[in-house]
Amino acid sequence: MENAIRKVLALFSGGVRYDGEAVAVANPAVLRGVAMDRLVRLAVFGEQEERDAARWLIWELAQEMGCRPASIHELYMARGRGECGGFTVPAVNLRLLTYDMARALFRALKAREAGAFICEIARSEIAYTDQRPAEYASVVLAAALREGFAGPVFIQGDHFQLNPSKYRSRPEAEVQAIEALIDEALAAGFFNLDIDASTLVDISLPTLDEQQRVNYTRTAELTVYVREREPDGVTVSLGGEIGEVGGKNSTVEELRAFMDGYRRTLASLGDYAGLSKISVQTGTSHGGVVLPDGSIAEVRLDLDALRALSREATERYGLAGAVQHGASTLPEDAFGKFPEYGACEIHLATNFQNLVLDHPALPAELKQEIRSWVLEHCAGERKASDTEEQFLYKSRKKALGPFKAKLWNLPEPVREAISRDLEARFGFLFDQLRVNGTGELVEKYVVPPLLRRSVPGPAAVAAPDDAEAGE
Repeated sequence: MENAIRKVLALFSGGVRYDGEAVAVANPAVLRGVAMDRLVRLAVFGEQEERDAARWLIWELAQEMGCRPASIHELYMARGRGECGGFTVPAVNLRLLTYDMARALFRALKAREAGAFICEIARSEIAYTDQRPAEYASVVLAAALREGFAGPVFIQGDHFQLNPSKYRSRPEAEVQAIEALIDEALAAGFFNLDIDASTLVDISLPTLDEQQRVNYTRTAELTVYVREREPDGVTVSLGGEIGEVGGKNSTVEELRAFMDGYRRTLASLGDYAGLSKISVQTGTSHGGVVLPDGSIAEVRLDLDALRALSREATERYGLAGAVQHGASTLPEDAFGKFPEYGACEIHLATNFQNLVLDHPALPAELKQEIRSWVLEHCAGERKASDTEEQFLYKSRKKALGPFKAKLWNLPEPVREAISRDLEARFGFLFDQLRVNGTGELVEKYVVPPLLRRSVPGPAAVAAPDDAEAGE
């Protein structure tokens, strides 16, 4: 391991030093050059010792330079108390070209002095994009360092979802799989987690409490699991969910049934901090509704329901508000509505994936290679009613893991052209969501503790994969 440490330090030509106890930055400028590009590639594609040393160094540099992994819990609690608001936090799923995409995101944030944002990855995405939490966090932090971003970095586990079919056959084994994923995520610096047991809601039962009981009970139990393992000085921001995305719209009555049951159950388990937000369904679906020609149908979003749910979450339960999933493929004039109607957070994924995969700079031969791979390897997912374009649109995300290295290794001019358009897209969304100038607000409420890692070590044991468990 000593040789691996020397190798990663040598990338910075004396600008970064390690005395056996702590990393020190003698020349901050070296962090914003090609040495960081080389370091992050080792963190992703290096042999095990080099990879572990690179990830350790990225973590230590982030601690030193003030772009530390952080929980957004205190900002959300302040919002629940009415001390701030008027903006909607973008939670962005970085599925592909993660380093370039994250760099574009940080450039857009810096240009707007914005600090309220989240980089996230779902349980399913970890599997099909081939990005374990330790890798994902390292790449995001490296991008922040490369762009000179100073401020808390909010990394989130999205849809840590209980698979209903697996739960029905072996409930405790499925809960243990989520617990293993929580362990892996916390070790990587994911201090924001969305627990999703909404898949276990049974609307055939006679009362709302009975319908939500398994959901709120499992969410409370997993809350305790997190609280007993979170690092000193960190209160992990936890989200719950009452309506599976793509299902029927959520109601205020369902929110009350879930939250009242959750609070009762959590109180019976001990004195623990609870949720900071609640995810709801108001008309969207992940990836959008795909038409036969592969285009996306216009979604009818129930904004009045979103406002009522957010208001209830805030005024009755002191949460930051409601979270909207599946939002990135909405019409452009929809995004400005989210702050207006009180959404505390929206999740954005597919639009950025589409921007990359459909970009005119992406080589035609690579596009065809991805298309052929999907047709061959994902044929079993195709519904009888799907046109080829519908099927390809819905299933091409499964190619992101197999093509990860080819995408990372695209020629620099191609990646730069894609990155420029990503940065412009991020900028548009950040403007619409009114997170401009939120850096000062984040600084007021969020103070990430110093969490040093003394020596490089292997990542936590990988949790069981589930490529179908929410996104």
